[in-house]
Amino acid sequence: MAGGRFITLEGGEGAGKSTQVQRLGAALEAAGVEVVVTREPGGAPAAEDIRGLLVSGAVGRWDAMTETLLHFAARRCHLADVIWPALARGAWVVSDRFADSTRAYQGIAQGLGDDKVKRLYAIVVGDFAPDLTLVLDLPVDVGLGRATGPDDRYERMGANFHETVRRAFLDIAAAEPARCAVVDAAGDADSVADDIRAVVGRRLDIELS
Repeated sequence: MAGGRFITLEGGEGAGKSTQVQRLGAALEAAGVEVVVTREPGGAPAAEDIRGLLVSGAVGRWDAMTETLLHFAARRCHLADVIWPALARGAWVVSDRFADSTRAYQGIAQGLGDDKVKRLYAIVVGDFAPDLTLVLDLPVDVGLGRATGPDDRYERMGANFHETVRRAFLDIAAAEPARCAVVDAAGDADSVADDIRAVVGRRLDIELS
């Protein structure tokens, strides 16, 4: 994708991803970059329709495979309609979640298995991957205390579930250090934003202020 860069922010509930994607997008724009700020599940009209199925309703409404397939259906729409066209024209894309969330939530915490998620990724996404993934990490009790979406079914899945998700994200980051960087998200929004800008600047060779 000539000129474009794809940055994803991952992490558990209440880690501040939605705030930080906006702040990173603004910093990149100030540096003269065209930026598309987006999210998963969702980010494109058809994908947003699928998001409604995933974040609402009873906690156990889907088994792990069904839920994973819904995420990948939304992801394919998102890639085809938003991410790939933006990167092709040289824009930078900053996404609140991408496929690492499917690995952590459905593959590990919901028990589908990381291998099955990776196989689906190869079919749906191919060899495309983020240029940089920032894992925003903080204790589960802090994150759930900060979470602002009481109707989000993922937030109702319990502390043990979210501890497993946290560990899964850290394991992914440890296994793929060239792509991933862990950012301590326990501080205030300004300090986290400073840390994110420093990592992005260092990893992707861009000066951000």
